[in-house]
Amino acid sequence: MAESRVHLATDRLTAMYGKFTAVKDVSLTFTANTVNALIGPSGCGKSTYLRTLNRMHELVDGGWITGKVLLDGEDVYAPKVSPMQLRRRIGMVFQKPTPFPTMSIYDNVAAGLRLERRVSRAELDEVVERSLRQSALWDEVKDRLKASAMALSGGQQQRLCIARTIAPRPEVILLDEPTASLDPGGTQRIEELVFELKREFTIVIVTHNMQQAARVSDTTTFFYMGSMIETGPTRQIFTRPAQEQTEAYITGRFG
Repeated sequence: MAESRVHLATDRLTAMYGKFTAVKDVSLTFTANTVNALIGPSGCGKSTYLRTLNRMHELVDGGWITGKVLLDGEDVYAPKVSPMQLRRRIGMVFQKPTPFPTMSIYDNVAAGLRLERRVSRAELDEVVERSLRQSALWDEVKDRLKASAMALSGGQQQRLCIARTIAPRPEVILLDEPTASLDPGGTQRIEELVFELKREFTIVIVTHNMQQAARVSDTTTFFYMGSMIETGPTRQIFTRPAQEQTEAYITGRFG
């Protein structure tokens, strides 16, 4: 059952991520155990906004924000907050699968757990199996956990990255066009997985595929030229948008 508290919110957030489009004055709330889609044309600020939620934009020179990002009511940009610890609570999966190339399948999933503390082999085994099961990959790799992650297909690598992200039990998962480089079969598996994962996690997904947004999300937010134009329940956004720009984008008149 969904919790009553808010997991993640932004308050008048303005940001720039390196050379990428700034986002201006965005206030959004993502409630627990929901999938929240961010849509809009390329270069409109969706990924910039996504990266500010767990301070990934700080890894690029020139990244900055004003405003607040609140996780369970606390500002993630407060001086006492460790970015590394934050990224364990707000995990991220990128457009292109990013398995660690020198590690095995098992070690990829276990990597985040080993950063902070000594973990017993029994605990690692349990977490790796649980995470691979949750990412719908266990049955495909259980007999070759010591094999290189690079031997997996693109779709399998992306599910491995999801397993690695959920292993530390984050509260929020950020997905930046996670199916953009996958074939239709791989895309379907990821979409089915997103539906299952929202039982335990809050998910924010950037997608250029409006059909995908309609299939997997509970809420949809439309960005254009760095501004948040409209947000609301996905069914409403796709059938009765309040803003003319939103309707024009959804009906294919631009973008």
